[in-house]
Amino acid sequence: MELAVDSLDSPALTKAQLADLLFDEIGLNKRESKEMVDAFFELISQSLVAGEDVKLSGFGNFQIRTKAPRPGRNPRTGEEIPIEARRVVTFHASSKLKEQIQDGTADSRTVG
Repeated sequence: MELAVDSLDSPALTKAQLADLLFDEIGLNKRESKEMVDAFFELISQSLVAGEDVKLSGFGNFQIRTKAPRPGRNPRTGEEIPIEARRVVTFHASSKLKEQIQDGTADSRTVG
């Protein structure tokens, strides 16, 4: 499957493009395609907010990490500012995805 990027200004795969791929490749109607993409990302978001890891086989893992509070500095003024503790999402690509990126391949489908 070849996916053309609509604009050179934004070479990114969008949710709308994913919904169009479901429409074109699987035959779902446009509304079902959009709902499926939205439901997929909502499920990932809810899992991460709940503190659960998300593992997508052959793609990678999304994890929540708690960063400790630390001293920071305003780069403009040099003033010290405390940075509060926060939770962040990290992504670690699977070894299979890393190999595909290095080889410039994406299985039997090409995205990009």
